[in-house]
Amino acid sequence: MKITEQNVVQQLHNRNERALSFIIEEYGGMLAGIIKRYVQDRHQDYEECLDDVLLAVWHHIDSFDPNKKSFKHWIAVIAKYKAIDCLRKHSALQTKQIYVPKNFDSIQIEERHEDADLVEELLAMLTTKERDIFERYYLHGIPSKELAEQYGRKESWIHNVLSRGRKKIREVNGNERI
Repeated sequence: MKITEQNVVQQLHNRNERALSFIIEEYGGMLAGIIKRYVQDRHQDYEECLDDVLLAVWHHIDSFDPNKKSFKHWIAVIAKYKAIDCLRKHSALQTKQIYVPKNFDSIQIEERHEDADLVEELLAMLTTKERDIFERYYLHGIPSKELAEQYGRKESWIHNVLSRGRKKIREVNGNERI
């Protein structure tokens, strides 16, 4: 079945993943404009925020009321608030003060080793394909569009894999923000 503006909401209710592809194709420019207004040139934050928007639309489609606003306006509002959340998260990271002790080199090496162990532990929870996509996207900074081309898939498929992987990690880690 072809997805259109008239049936996209119903297709989301039916859990048709192609509806997410339609949203990216149809509303991607609008979503990009809204999100980039807040995250500016931080490409990884933009892509993570877009993932969060798509995930929110997917999980909260039941709260959409066509009598209150159009679908386009509804997803625009979600994008705005997810982008604000992303901006707050980034601002919080920027304002943390770090104490640098005299023996900085040895502590820095220990922290890198602990961080690498944590990343390795988290990635071990994923399937081989999910792990590969996570590493390429988050650790090597390869954009989702490029990953989609490498896998011969649509960009929405990459976003779905990343979203499901983050959800899997959150469930194991006690719902911490990942």
